[in-house]
Amino acid sequence: MENKFITVAYKLYTIDEGERDFAEEATAQQPFAFISGLGMTLDDFEKQIASLNTGDTFDFTLSVDQAYGPYSDDYVIELPKDCFLVNGKFDSEHVVPDAVLPLQNSEGQRFNGVVLEVKEDAVVMDLNHPMAGCELNFVGHVVESREATPEEYSRAVSMMSGGCGGGCGSCGGCGGDSCGSCGCEGNCDE
Repeated sequence: MENKFITVAYKLYTIDEGERDFAEEATAQQPFAFISGLGMTLDDFEKQIASLNTGDTFDFTLSVDQAYGPYSDDYVIELPKDCFLVNGKFDSEHVVPDAVLPLQNSEGQRFNGVVLEVKEDAVVMDLNHPMAGCELNFVGHVVESREATPEEYSRAVSMMSGGCGGGCGSCGGCGGDSCGSCGCEGNCDE
């Protein structure tokens, strides 16, 4: 069934060169939620979950290609420091090694990059997904699985297009405190 509202609690482990490491957890109190058929999550993750019912358990592993693909040195780039100016000055407070920074390409697509190095006239950025090159092992259970309401569907579509679907407090993602985490891109007054 397309457009199911699904929430899952899980533990995620990355597997890189045979090493399994805990990466993140979505609890039953704060589950990961998505609506099937909208491309809100990894395709193969959704395929594994969408046919399950409330209360069902799962333990599956996505290959590197099913997850975020292989790590690519081609996604490590140098950007001129003038890309990181705030009020005409280089933002040395936020542009530091290991910082995750929001970026936007010429087509307006938004994505994150990790600062690897700050050089005299450039910033070296890693644009690979943080889990690129890893297999992903998900272990958990379905908290809820049901048909999405028209309101949930509309809100999800709004969030995917850069809005909050009625204000940050309504999306539950940032509660108005940390703009961007819910898809509002800093426009918490929408």
